[in-house]
Amino acid sequence: MYLCLASASAAPRTGVDDLRRFFKDVNSYSAHFSQVVLDERNNPIQQSTGTLWIERPNRFRWDYEKPYEQQIVADGKRLWVYDPGLQQVTVRPLAGSLGNTPAALLAGKGRLENNFKIKSLGEQDGTAWVQLSSRHKDSGYDDIRIGFVQGKLHVLEMVDGFGHTTRITLDMPRENIHMETSRFTFTPPDGVDVVGE
Repeated sequence: MYLCLASASAAPRTGVDDLRRFFKDVNSYSAHFSQVVLDERNNPIQQSTGTLWIERPNRFRWDYEKPYEQQIVADGKRLWVYDPGLQQVTVRPLAGSLGNTPAALLAGKGRLENNFKIKSLGEQDGTAWVQLSSRHKDSGYDDIRIGFVQGKLHVLEMVDGFGHTTRITLDMPRENIHMETSRFTFTPPDGVDVVGE
């Protein structure tokens, strides 16, 4: 009798619960991603695909593969952006250089409530949605929505001040896997221009 009452009174999981679990329990993460930027009328204006790796705190690597190669690597102290087509690397201190970008959000450690107001948006088509509104005016995004499918991080949507939406869909996610430190280090290739530092 007691067990029945206890299970009946348990509240169903929400996207907010999934979000808190992701930031509390997931220390490393990898997934393939597809990214699309939509204009204010939801027409696609840019698309790309690649792979990302995250290890908290503040270490990540985003490898854009199509249509153009680009690597974004954070080693915990510096942020490297390498564009093979331009033969150029930009490097700058990690602190303060990311704002509320997807990379900073996913790789960050600490209390989300310090930087965001968190609101559950309910479930739609099997995806539990959460809205994050920045507490800082210079965040770069007016609205951030994160979707979870069966408790797993699946999609991020960010709306900027121009009404453009960046949607990142994650596939084949892996949580709490071992990652080599070398994945988050970057050495500029010979012959490329290094801008910064």
